[in-house]
Amino acid sequence: MPALLHTCYRIGDIDRSVAFYEALGFEELRRMPIRDEAINVFMGLPGDGARLELTYNFGVDSYDLGTGYNHIAITSEDLDATLAALAEKGIEPEKPPYSIREGGSRLCFVRDPDGYRIELIETSG
Repeated sequence: MPALLHTCYRIGDIDRSVAFYEALGFEELRRMPIRDEAINVFMGLPGDGARLELTYNFGVDSYDLGTGYNHIAITSEDLDATLAALAEKGIEPEKPPYSIREGGSRLCFVRDPDGYRIELIETSG
């Protein structure tokens, strides 16, 4: 069966992007140079492998995100604690946590340093 291996974003600054994703619980797993054009930084959640590929192209510090892409989603066992830890690192949600439907999971969105949206979905009540 096919399997989803990873998602790739183009980033403008390796250090700030790695720090952002580490604040979300990701780990940097490896860096792979692509000739003299770019560096791929592979990030993953503990025990899950390299699910996020951050590509830094030399000489490019920003990208147009377009209107088609929306977000990736990750879980949080305690959304309030996650948001408090992120706030200590200067990362604020777009708006306070909410539920789509009554009794549904609480969620909110944050943006990484390049403007990519990350949905945080609470998994416990």
